[in-house]
Formats: sequence, C-alpha cells, structure tokens
Amino acid sequence: MNDRGASAAEVFDALADRYEEAFGEVPAQREALDWLAARLPRGARVLDVGSGTGRPTAEALTAAGCAVTGIDVSAEMVSLARGRVPQARFEQADVRTYEPGGADFDAVCSFFPLLMMDQPEVAAALERMASWVRPGGYLVLATVPGDIRGLDIDFMGHRVTVSSLSTEDHLARLAAQGLEVLHHRTELFHPAGGLAEPEEHLFCYARRPVPAPPVGPAA
Repeated sequence: MNDRGASAAEVFDALADRYEEAFGEVPAQREALDWLAARLPRGARVLDVGSGTGRPTAEALTAAGCAVTGIDVSAEMVSLARGRVPQARFEQADVRTYEPGGADFDAVCSFFPLLMMDQPEVAAALERMASWVRPGGYLVLATVPGDIRGLDIDFMGHRVTVSSLSTEDHLARLAAQGLEVLHHRTELFHPAGGLAEPEEHLFCYARRPVPAPPVGPAA
C-alpha cells in the first residue's frame, strides 16, 4: 500500500479481475446500458471511457450492434478487455489527453473513470467527453458525487487520492456544454463480496439536441 495517491493506472493494473468481481454487476449500470442500446442504431459509434475489462459496457453494446472503442489508463485492463470483448477496439489512453481524431460519437459512456484525478481535471474531462457527443447523440455517465478534492482513501487495499463534483455541478456543466439532461438519480451501491465499501452512485443520461433546421424565406 502506498503512503499516498497511487495512480489510477497502478491501481487498476494491480486490481484487474478483482475489480470486476466487486463492481461487475451494478444493476443501475445494466439499466443504463439497456436504456442506451434501445436508442442507438446498429453500427452506432460509441466511446467507452474507462473501459476496464470490457464488461459490462463494451460487451453489452457490441452485442447490440454498436462499434465500440474503449479507452483505459491501465495496460492490464486493456489486455483483459481485448481478450474478453474482441468485437470492440481498446486503447491504452487517458481521457485528459485522448484525441478522438475529429469524429463525434453517437454515444459516450463514462462509468466511474474520473475519480482518481484532481477536481479541475474532473471538470475538464467531463466537458471534453460532452464535446465528443454528436447532435442527437448521448452521454451516459456514473460517478461517486460530492464536492471532494484530494481526499485520501483506502480502495480495495490501495491508498488512492480521489476528487469529484457535486450532483448539481455535474448537471450544470453538462447543460453548459449544450447537453439536455434527460434523467439522473443517486443510489447506494454495495460492492459484491464486501470487497469495497458501500458508495453513493450518481447516474446521469444526457443528449445533445439536434439543431432545428433553418427557416426559409416566406413564399
């Protein structure tokens, strides 16, 4: 255990399968994926930020016919994901510096990848992800909400430093990026097997509206 703040890459390289054992079945995440899959056409381009082992997000969305790209800072997680969900494409990349190549996505998923950052980085990453959503596309995210900056905690046997934003701040920043928040809720989640402490989860579904067509001159 480090005295302070192991990086996300170090932590998740070490945790690998144990993380999926604890957090692989979050009912609200499965519900969010079902909601999203029902709204996306076959072949929709989806970015999975913090893709972990590829399950459940990339696995569920490729099964629904989506073209999924997953990014994760952990080389070990990327290796596991490539083996478990070969239909998707996975890259070792950090959302803070990732460049999607100029193309927008039909959906961006973000299930808990922003917590091991400083608070300004969390805000900037949230805004970057929102900017990658095309008109008519969706951003579906989950996090542990709270006005938290630089809090040292024990997470599954690793000393990590975490930050987050309040629920209200998340919603305001999405709106400022031009997204319409369609649904949000918070609930308490108990990780499987007591491998981690219970935590509050915020789930948020948002959409970028399609601009109205210009009004032509009157006849």
